[in-house]
Amino acid sequence: MGSQNGFIYAHPDDETFLSGCLIRRLADAGEDNVLLLATRGDAGRQGLERAKNRQELAELREHEMREAAEILGISTIEHLGWPDGQLDEVDFETIVQQIITFIQRHKVENVYTFAEDGGNGHRDHIAISKATTAAVHSGACPSVRKLYYAFSPLLRAQGHQPSILIDTEKLWPVKAAALKAHQTQHVTIGRHFGNLVDFPEERRWEAFVLGWQVETEWETL
Repeated sequence: MGSQNGFIYAHPDDETFLSGCLIRRLADAGEDNVLLLATRGDAGRQGLERAKNRQELAELREHEMREAAEILGISTIEHLGWPDGQLDEVDFETIVQQIITFIQRHKVENVYTFAEDGGNGHRDHIAISKATTAAVHSGACPSVRKLYYAFSPLLRAQGHQPSILIDTEKLWPVKAAALKAHQTQHVTIGRHFGNLVDFPEERRWEAFVLGWQVETEWETL
């Protein structure tokens, strides 16, 4: 059996935006991918085109997430269910403990999440990044070997180079199908990826920076 990969994000569709092709490649290589989402994405105003209220939108986005997960090769999805757009108001240690529990349950070896700036400054992205980092560094997740951050403006400004760089062109039909599954988010998806038919050259790369890895025995001697 291959490695256990844990993707820890804030909202349904984050996984596809940032790492859809990476997840599919890992799945095709025989690795297992599990996903933890801090919220159910129930604050997206555009989603209310298809839902009467936030509860209905949350249920709809969970359904969309299951469809995208099947396309990408995600075996397990867990939702913490915290309020969308208010993650930084939730007790920090509670979220950290929930992430620890998720990592322990699935014996995650490689963790993927947002960089410290959340990629775009979104408060939920920043909050889940901080909590995931704290969980990995807590000493309570011995299965974790590596922690990766999605490449971001902050990481670029700090001079970091991607440790993982995925050219999405060959897998674009897969990523496009997963994006299409998140139908309630079609406005944002269209703004970032266009019509999902033509390959968006400006969105060619999925990139991650290795933020931490476990020390080997010889390094600790």
